[in-house]
Amino acid sequence: MSGPGSADPKVERLDGRRQRSERTRQVIMDSYIALLRESPEIPTAAQIAGRAGLSTRSIFERFDDLQSLSLATVDHAFTLGEAEAVVRNVDGDRAIRLRSHVETRATTCERWLPLWRVVVANQGKLGDLKDRIRFIRLAVVKRLELMYRPELSTLGDSERRDLLIALEALIDFESWGRMREDHGLTVEEASGVWVRMIDRMLPPTPLRPHGA
Repeated sequence: MSGPGSADPKVERLDGRRQRSERTRQVIMDSYIALLRESPEIPTAAQIAGRAGLSTRSIFERFDDLQSLSLATVDHAFTLGEAEAVVRNVDGDRAIRLRSHVETRATTCERWLPLWRVVVANQGKLGDLKDRIRFIRLAVVKRLELMYRPELSTLGDSERRDLLIALEALIDFESWGRMREDHGLTVEEASGVWVRMIDRMLPPTPLRPHGA
């Protein structure tokens, strides 16, 4: 019999199984992402299992079907991307905010462009992917609102809306892909294009009150 304050062996075993199952779940999704970076086609369960070093049975013990796995993987990737895209220098001057925002966005696009293309290409096959795409684009707009709040605050509602639409289109994943692939720009050169174009599109930065 366990003494007072001692751990229940049954609970420990259950927790251990849950942790192992969650680790396996992460391995499956990471393998899925790795395969998407190699090919623009949704991989089969056998391909994912082979990359993960698991059986297909292990996959379907954790996901109902490939659609639920696909959606979970997109959510997993978004969580990873958000964790990597830490908001910095929100209160910096215009030049600092521009560099900080573009550096973060460029890193995200460079890392996740292959997955994004697959998500967009397959949104007709997996209806819920449209909601994910809409959510991700909304997150991009929210980041724009945060980083360029001083400049946006000088605009009326309709002008502000139009500028946010244009900025979101400018820094879209495909925009990054065209600069890097079609035009052969380096990461630094492509980032410089974004910095200069965003700077031109933004209205003048309002002067801060003296002593602020």
